[in-house]
Amino acid sequence: MEIRRVRFDHPDAVALSDQVQLEYAERYGEGDLTPLDPAQFDPPQGLYLLVYDERGRPVASGGWRAQDWSEEGYADGDAELKRMFVIIEARGRGLARRILAELEAGARAAGRVRMVLETGVKQPEAIALYASSGYVPVPKFGLYRCHADSRCMGKSLVLPAPAPTRPAAGQPAGA
Repeated sequence: MEIRRVRFDHPDAVALSDQVQLEYAERYGEGDLTPLDPAQFDPPQGLYLLVYDERGRPVASGGWRAQDWSEEGYADGDAELKRMFVIIEARGRGLARRILAELEAGARAAGRVRMVLETGVKQPEAIALYASSGYVPVPKFGLYRCHADSRCMGKSLVLPAPAPTRPAAGQPAGA
């Protein structure tokens, strides 16, 4: 498997986005109507990744876009996760977790302080992935913030400060 950075409007990204929209329509009756501009995923204000299998097929995607305070409920320093998706045949291989880790690292490197996402109750596998990756419920934000089925989660991207080291026995402090 190979992870590649691409533009959000790359043909392979568009094809996977179309597939995820079909899955949303099956689960919720319609696709995600959140307006997305491909430029929002261009570094350093965003990042979009695809995973390709051994045959060169795109099998998974995910991206983030920078967000700052708005009346839609975002906070300064947010990175919003969008279009996390793994095709059915490639599920269960840890690809979503790998993409998520890469996206978190990219957002942290870009100076973002919190990763946020919106998912829904009809995606229990997504909720379980995020919860097991350290995401916790946060106040609702975005287009679906008033929908009962919406679930918003977040995770701090700020790494904890390293613990102070203790001098070895018999060593003076600062040696």
